[in-house]
Amino acid sequence: MESGLCSNRMPSGVLGSERIGRRLALLSTAIGTLLAIVNIAVGLLAHSTALVSDGFENGADVISSGIVFFGLLLASRPPDQNHPYGHGRYETLAGLAVGGLLLLTGVGIFWRSFETLDRLQTPQMFALYPLYVAAVVKMVLAVAKKRVGRRIGSSALEADAWHDITDLLSTAVAFCAIGLALLNPIRFGAADHVGGMLIGLIVVFVAVRLVWNTVAYLTDTMPGHELMEQIRPVALTIPGAMDIEKCYARRTGMKYHVDLHLEVDPELTVQQSHSIAEQVRIAIRGRLSWVADVLVHVEPWPGPKAASAASTSQRDRIHSQEQ
Repeated sequence: MESGLCSNRMPSGVLGSERIGRRLALLSTAIGTLLAIVNIAVGLLAHSTALVSDGFENGADVISSGIVFFGLLLASRPPDQNHPYGHGRYETLAGLAVGGLLLLTGVGIFWRSFETLDRLQTPQMFALYPLYVAAVVKMVLAVAKKRVGRRIGSSALEADAWHDITDLLSTAVAFCAIGLALLNPIRFGAADHVGGMLIGLIVVFVAVRLVWNTVAYLTDTMPGHELMEQIRPVALTIPGAMDIEKCYARRTGMKYHVDLHLEVDPELTVQQSHSIAEQVRIAIRGRLSWVADVLVHVEPWPGPKAASAASTSQRDRIHSQEQ
């Protein structure tokens, strides 16, 4: 017997969360566009490879934020006949796309900086000015995306937050590289180009980490032990729920779908068993915010059939509740 096969409506809390995520991604896209244009333009005028590299990474930010925005937009669509678990995987795919974009950006930045390593040209002092502004903006965006991403359970938004953190690190590297080149052009003449190479390596490292985590979601990796342990006590608070035989969960977007094998007294009627299963489903969905829906399969409890008066009174209590 199964309960809660699918839901024909997306919970309002999920829709609200996705709306917040989309707005933040849209704001990030606008800010990233401005930073990319300023950094690349000033970097070319100031002859700074590190600043141009940072500008191209900002450009990758713009594209990645756009990917996150459309991923969240598609993920907000309610379940339908062909997608009974909803469209949450689009959000996960958006996170994977952001990781892939980061990887390509990092490799491109590193190779471009390596190619220009022998073209020593001291950058201008005004190359530092856009970096001051970019550092503050990226710090605010990274913190905002990280907090909102964790609160709404968005892997794509968290991936974009890591992209902003990468930008913050790359901005610091660019600042140090330009500063060294200005401080001693003869001794540290190649620092600007080396800074660009380091930015590329940082981006590649973060990209590999993001892709690895997102692939784990796409391959139905179980959530952490601490989350799975929350299911059992909630389920067993329902009268008639004797034990849990097994329990699985898989991520579909920003939340998890749970498959639960619930043990009940084999002497109960089909209607009574179904009632218990539905109460368990409602309780888990209501108390655990990370659960999107629960599929409950009822199993006979293997405990002693002669139980005693406790089992009998339990059946009577369930029966009286239904009446």
